[in-house]
Amino acid sequence: MNGLYGLMRAMFKPVSLYVGLRYTKAKRRNHFISFISLTSILGLTLGVAVLIVVLSVMNGFDRELQQRILGMVPQASIVGYQPFAEWEEVVSTAEKHDDVVAGAPFIQLQGMLTHHGTVSGVFLTGVEPSFEKKVSIIASHMEAGSVDDLTPGSFNMVLGAALASSLGLAVGDKVTLVLPEASVTPAGVLPRFKRFTVSGVFKVGAELDGLMAYINIEDAAKLGKIKGRVHGVRLSLDDLFKAGRVSWDIVSSLPGQYYARDWTSTHGNLFQAIKLEKTMMALLLLLIVAVAAFNIVSSLVMVVTDKTSDIAILRTLGASPKTIMSIFMVQGTFIGLMGTFIGTSLGVFLALNISDFAGWLERVLDTPLFAQYFVNYLPSELRVDNVIFVSASAFMMSFLATIYPAMRASKVQPAEALRYD
Repeated sequence: MNGLYGLMRAMFKPVSLYVGLRYTKAKRRNHFISFISLTSILGLTLGVAVLIVVLSVMNGFDRELQQRILGMVPQASIVGYQPFAEWEEVVSTAEKHDDVVAGAPFIQLQGMLTHHGTVSGVFLTGVEPSFEKKVSIIASHMEAGSVDDLTPGSFNMVLGAALASSLGLAVGDKVTLVLPEASVTPAGVLPRFKRFTVSGVFKVGAELDGLMAYINIEDAAKLGKIKGRVHGVRLSLDDLFKAGRVSWDIVSSLPGQYYARDWTSTHGNLFQAIKLEKTMMALLLLLIVAVAAFNIVSSLVMVVTDKTSDIAILRTLGASPKTIMSIFMVQGTFIGLMGTFIGTSLGVFLALNISDFAGWLERVLDTPLFAQYFVNYLPSELRVDNVIFVSASAFMMSFLATIYPAMRASKVQPAEALRYD
């Protein structure tokens, strides 16, 4: 018997691989087991594909949110404890830093805009258009007008689309700015008013559309009574996550009284919430992959039951329990490998084309599916690390699922198995 088994090993090296791959097909009289194996592969395929697509879409939304919100609000700022006039020196010093792309001065004011009896609060930013276009995405998201229309003394205003809509404003309309600071006049204490002309409307698709407006920095200095001075300098960075360190490095190299401020203090909680949501979604979908992977357990247990007599014959020919265990681990691993490979390929294909498919679906249904979001399309960003994580996790779980059935097969006793055959 040992000689026959040795001959088999000589013909098929290794025998566990040969027999294991043969066992991926059940006996012809038992198609149910083949069906269970197929459903295990399909379940794993769908689980892996869905996880890759969902993570890619969430990456896309995260990217759009970062680009739109952090493209409008300062990524990092050098702010004076008092308004200062040396902003050009601060910009020049900041731009010498390796991680800084550009700098631009700003003045920040708060007030209310009123038009035909409608009132809305506003965060007003005084900017120098030629500098602002280097640190902000506003110029590329103008629906009407131009940032260059914010010329000194014009008292023009560029505001968000949502804010313009709520006030019923269009380009060319007049709007009144009410500042919280009161003025003492012969008629008494009155709030300060200033009429502006709407010269442009921007839309980034985020909440900032309903909160922000821009005017020329000299006009803002007049309103804030800080003529010739600014509140701070905003910076655009190569790496958003270095904002805190870079801004404080610059502050430490500047003479005078300044402090640093970055996006983590204003919008950090938002992005932490998005990161947590993405992590939890990945874990939940990973459970679906786990369920599909552990379907391999039931599939292999049925195969072991179906192949009991074959196992007994192999044992009598000299196969060791380790060889029998390897045979069924090969079979389960093959199922897991096939499911993972097909699922990864399908997931990558869908992730790369999901935006186009969603656009096609909108045209077919003639319905804007993403009108309620801050983007008008379905964003997707496929990341290699996500693909590797999902594929490795699915394959590892499918491999672990083979251990119990393989151990059960290795414990089959030849005499007991062949007693009734």
